[in-house]
Amino acid sequence: MGLNGMDIHASLKKYFGFSKFKGLQEQVIKNIVQGKNTFVIMPTGGGKSLCYQLPALMQEGTAIVVSPLIALMKNQVDAIRGISSENGIAHVLNSSLTKTEIRQVKDDITSGITKLLYVAPESLTKEEYVDFLQSVKVSFVAVDEAHCISEWGHDFRPEYRNLRAIIARLGDDIPIIGLTATATPKVQEDIIKNLGITEAKVFKASFNRPNLYYEVRPKTANVEGDIIRFVKQNSGKSGIIYCLSRKKVEELAQILQVNGISAVPYHAGFDAKTRSKYQDMFLMEGVDVVVATIAFGMGIDKPDVRFVIHHDMPKSIESYYQETGRAGRDGGEGHCLAFYSYKDIEKLEKFMSGKPVAEQEIGNALLQEVVGYAETSMSRRKFILHYFGEEFDEVNGEGAEMDDNTRNPKEKQEAKDDVVKLIQVVQGTNEKFKSKEIVKTLTGKVNALISSHKTDEKPFFGIGEEKDKGYWMALIRQTLVAGLMKKEIEQYGILHVTEKGANFLKNPTSFMMTMDHIYSQAADDAIVSAAKTAGGVADENLLQLLKDLRKKEAKKLEVPPFVVFQDPSLQDMALKYPITVEELVNIHGVGEGKAKKYGKPFVKFIANYVEENDILRPDDLVVKSTGANSGLKLYIIQNVDKKLPLDDIAAAKGLNISELIKEMEQIVFSGTKLNLSYWVDEILDDDQQEEIHDYFLDAETDNIEEAIKEFDGDYEDEELRLYRLKFISEVAN
Repeated sequence: MGLNGMDIHASLKKYFGFSKFKGLQEQVIKNIVQGKNTFVIMPTGGGKSLCYQLPALMQEGTAIVVSPLIALMKNQVDAIRGISSENGIAHVLNSSLTKTEIRQVKDDITSGITKLLYVAPESLTKEEYVDFLQSVKVSFVAVDEAHCISEWGHDFRPEYRNLRAIIARLGDDIPIIGLTATATPKVQEDIIKNLGITEAKVFKASFNRPNLYYEVRPKTANVEGDIIRFVKQNSGKSGIIYCLSRKKVEELAQILQVNGISAVPYHAGFDAKTRSKYQDMFLMEGVDVVVATIAFGMGIDKPDVRFVIHHDMPKSIESYYQETGRAGRDGGEGHCLAFYSYKDIEKLEKFMSGKPVAEQEIGNALLQEVVGYAETSMSRRKFILHYFGEEFDEVNGEGAEMDDNTRNPKEKQEAKDDVVKLIQVVQGTNEKFKSKEIVKTLTGKVNALISSHKTDEKPFFGIGEEKDKGYWMALIRQTLVAGLMKKEIEQYGILHVTEKGANFLKNPTSFMMTMDHIYSQAADDAIVSAAKTAGGVADENLLQLLKDLRKKEAKKLEVPPFVVFQDPSLQDMALKYPITVEELVNIHGVGEGKAKKYGKPFVKFIANYVEENDILRPDDLVVKSTGANSGLKLYIIQNVDKKLPLDDIAAAKGLNISELIKEMEQIVFSGTKLNLSYWVDEILDDDQQEEIHDYFLDAETDNIEEAIKEFDGDYEDEELRLYRLKFISEVAN
């Protein structure tokens, strides 16, 4: 089929309402449409599913999508049905269907209506299904969550191991598409080998999610209090809190509820009905927070999760990346906060001790990376990307400032001489030891392994005894990240000196080692959110009304609100005021199918709103700017809107608070509203606010000198100016 770029773009617009592809999507889709085997590595939220959905919709026959979870399939089928008038365009084939339903699925496939058929690997082993699928045209087989094939993946499923043989039974030359959102080089090799697609074209997207803010805090005895405080500071936003045990999930959910936070628990111990009830409450915006074990979230396609909290550190960086990746899929802010204590890691190691040795070794190697991440002082983003085999420029890279280590750098000290000692010991012990033994050798402690190698008789035994174990462990982790040493996975955690390390030994240069964060309450309270939002500032009032309407429509149709329209689409509507279904197609993320299917009540509502409020609709929508400085103004408006602390906004733009207030005065005095209550509430209590409010209400002038005189120095210049901004925003604008 000769499909050129045009057809692909036209189809993208027609089915999904997007005018351009994200990242690698276009190249991947071209490759699939040409019938070639394809391997796609694309992080969660990167638009992975579109890579096989679009070609399936465009090609003749039915594409089979193998997926590990029923909930995930159901979600995707709903979403695809949402863009088409044919209900049969997508189906699930699994053990939960009745005979009648199975017949319907087969009829739809035979008559060419069904473009996507979602199956669990187990279903593909059933003779009756295999026989049937051999008799119809299969466009390709997509293996989603392909890391389930690999024991090195974070979610190994034995039934995934024999997929290759099963696909071969369906037909000789069916193209295979492997897709995964997680892939250390090791897992990638495993998947390609196992699916038998060694010649496949590999597409690897960047694993960088620039809108996510990464933060690790020490886990204190009062971790519940810390979590409650965080959630309350983000009240009204959706969040997921992960715990390792079911018991902890239930306890924490209860504590949150008692503290007035709308939360539900979720774990595999609940029966299916309860589980889907809680999941729907979260999806339908009935509750803000889900407290869950990792059983929750595979395929939870909620785009507006604003924070993911780890009450316990996960077992691998992979899992951590997957779980944090559920935040901010719509491109808005996502705060990823993990609570870390080394004790938790030791607990996990204990759990593993009952398992087969090979599995323990894999588990421990993965855990060490988690420790490295939690304790690192380098950019956390760089650490994660480095783990996935990707370089990152921590100064200019996208999202560079979005983590706690970059925002509040840890202290550094010169460690050149210690790095030399470290490399000497690794070489001197013939690269046979893991970190633990290397540290014991440096600090002059003996264990069985050390004495069996007679290491304690070597001249370098104990050359680093003036520093403690923690120091050396931290240094090892930092030299690994710097590439002076590496760990061999095959030899489970044994340290080797790299060429770069050997050169360092010959010619030592400065090596700045970072010391640990000392956490203060102040840093703790400066909750950061730095979303990247699209251009103009929408009509907030209309946006809220549209959200209510979306909730109502979604309820009628029994789908999650975001299936109707995603947040960015509503924001765009509140900016462009579309009043016909035709105009709706110009809205971000709205295609023809969606506009026809869901658009009517929305455009009708907007038309009324425009009329009642005498709104001048933009002909060609230009965001009003105030000349040269509009970028800064827009930045301030957007971030005040996100309730970012003013000192953070000022610092980000290199201003002091007084300069920032001047900028805000220009914004407010020219008629734009800034909702500063969140900040004023921090600096003035209710009585003080009332007092100033009454003053401005009766004053002849809003002159600040007059106000200062009136209050006789009770208030600072800045406090009064900030309150005046709030006052004018609320009363005048």
